[in-house]
Amino acid sequence: MSEHVHIRVGNGTGFITLDRPRALNSLSLDMVRAMTAALLAWRDDHDVAAVVVRSTSEKALCAGGDIRFFHDAGRATPQGGSALLEDFFTEEYALNHLIHCYPKPYIALMDGVVMGGGMGIAQGGPRCAVRIVTNRTKMAMPEVNIGLFPDVGGSHFLSRAPGSLGVYLGLTGLTIGAADALYVGLADHYVPDTELAALSDLIGSTSGGGLREAVATFARPLRAGAGDSPLLAHRALIERHFGHASVPDIMASLRDDDDPFARQALGAMEQRSPLMMCVTLELLKRGARLGVADCLRMERTVVRRTFEHGEVLEGVRALVIDKDNAPRWNPPALADVTDAMVAQLFEPAWPDHAHPLRHL
Repeated sequence: MSEHVHIRVGNGTGFITLDRPRALNSLSLDMVRAMTAALLAWRDDHDVAAVVVRSTSEKALCAGGDIRFFHDAGRATPQGGSALLEDFFTEEYALNHLIHCYPKPYIALMDGVVMGGGMGIAQGGPRCAVRIVTNRTKMAMPEVNIGLFPDVGGSHFLSRAPGSLGVYLGLTGLTIGAADALYVGLADHYVPDTELAALSDLIGSTSGGGLREAVATFARPLRAGAGDSPLLAHRALIERHFGHASVPDIMASLRDDDDPFARQALGAMEQRSPLMMCVTLELLKRGARLGVADCLRMERTVVRRTFEHGEVLEGVRALVIDKDNAPRWNPPALADVTDAMVAQLFEPAWPDHAHPLRHL
């Protein structure tokens, strides 16, 4: 088990509490394993009727995977890949699948930062998801900023966002708040921070079997407090630009628009990995046609290829290790990215019978 994950059962509810505040609950392999073990134990336990995932800190539910670990493990054996790195992504994606398909209500308190891997442990499937955002929620899939792509099931849940909203979120990596999360379909309920203590009391005093409806009833009158969605206000602009079929066409379209929202999106994309933006767009196109298990298997292949390429190692170096914010992307310019480069990252890394996620 992990010292950073507290597990307990009370009143028919299993509680998973993340407690790694200095790292904004960034997921380690031990944390992934602790969560997986608890969820597997409770899946067929008739004494546990619901699960709650939360944090000890108001700053974050989870800021993602431990990218410093990614860098150190990847650099140790950059060509063949680290065994621990391989284990991390295989087990993290298996956890994402377990959560998506969980047979009991899975209540995620998405207070504070919820990004990358944090989204993977919060985005339950339609049968189980009870996703709560607050006025402090800062949600994003920012992987293109570190030379990666929206993984942890992002190819599934972003590709199913309305219209081109998932493409916008995946390519820009920009942060959204509660109103946008609700509008995009990445959250179900809004509860302001002033009501979180009351929500906690409700969760503690309600039996697990009645928790889904109790939370919905509690949150229903609070929803208007989330405010208006900026993405809704700019929906026509997003569709006009992000509906194009290629990243170069999207960016060319944005360059012709002086709207501040378009300028912000373009400015963000100009800082991202050109290769990984193109990979992300292809990933979302493919993911729209796949079920969640196949999406995760595809992502597992692409993440293996991405570490072999080295783009993510450079991105983490620039953002976290050296902190120079000057990544040397390969290739450095969007015009240099070819279809063959993108396709190479989707090439199978294992035969089907040996894929690490073949049993999903």
